[in-house]
Amino acid sequence: MDWASAFSEISEKDLSRRQMLSALGGGGVVLGGAKAADNVLIGYGVLVGTNLHDQDLSAVAGERLEPSPFATTVSGHEIQLKEDEIRVHDGEGRQAIPLSASAAADADQLDTELELAGQPLGQLVSDLSAIEADDYRFEFFGYEDFFRRVRGTETRPFTIEALRGDRYQHVEPLVIESFSGASPEQPKAVLEGLVEGFRDETYYDIPRYLAGSVEDNILFGSVDLRKHFRTPTEYDAMKAGETAGMFCYEFTWRSVEALHSVPAQQQETPVVGAKVFDERHKHVYTGVASAFKEDGELVIPMTFVDYTHSTLYDDLRLRWLLGEGMEGYDKRHRATDIYWQP
Repeated sequence: MDWASAFSEISEKDLSRRQMLSALGGGGVVLGGAKAADNVLIGYGVLVGTNLHDQDLSAVAGERLEPSPFATTVSGHEIQLKEDEIRVHDGEGRQAIPLSASAAADADQLDTELELAGQPLGQLVSDLSAIEADDYRFEFFGYEDFFRRVRGTETRPFTIEALRGDRYQHVEPLVIESFSGASPEQPKAVLEGLVEGFRDETYYDIPRYLAGSVEDNILFGSVDLRKHFRTPTEYDAMKAGETAGMFCYEFTWRSVEALHSVPAQQQETPVVGAKVFDERHKHVYTGVASAFKEDGELVIPMTFVDYTHSTLYDDLRLRWLLGEGMEGYDKRHRATDIYWQP
């Protein structure tokens, strides 16, 4: 059978999701099921492959670790990270401090002169110079241990702002609070609240997954089947009932938006959300990191959460087999790349 011609004729019509699924037929379900089994069970180091516990995660996480431009307001002064300098604006003009370890004394002095709460300039100069020189260390934890590790440390919220950059900061905090049942100033509670929020408002888009399996493995990209299943996935669309399911990268984007909806210096535990990509399984999930100083050394602790797992396995009633909740730092996840400004 000429599958490409058949699906091309079908796709020219304005079909519903149900009609397209009917056109896909049992072959798509079988293919999608086989691909799903491969994604869930194979390639994590039991027979072949690796996983987050066995990988050199510091190398993966550090490959793209760098600051990005951002702007925030501290004690009535606008602070901007631009290229290789930090700019401080007030009503009378602008001052600039270079991002260099040699400028540490000047940064500390300006923090004092302007009475900047939290000493953001000194923090940024010190920490970003350390990152540039690879003079820091990662630590990796399960979800609960991550927050226990950070609690009580000398956290570095302005360094977290620099690792976030200006992206994914456009969702209002009240939207996140309504969806998750928690204030974004409490990131642990938000991460937990997103589990039920996603389960209540959406689901993993299995029909789109099956369509993609046929498109990639039978039609080799000659026909766009996924377009029949795409719907808006923003928070307002979910609340309005316009979202007909989400993919892994959409869960990841929404979770990063939730973490970044308030400045890091306002959070109980300042965190940055990252996109973690597993090339072997074509899977994306969320990395969560913080930063603190310990004995003069910059430490970047990190954990991982996966809302595809917490949503899909709940939908399919497979939590008894594949685990419960959003925990991602386990032997069923691996990382090819970690993107700090996803």
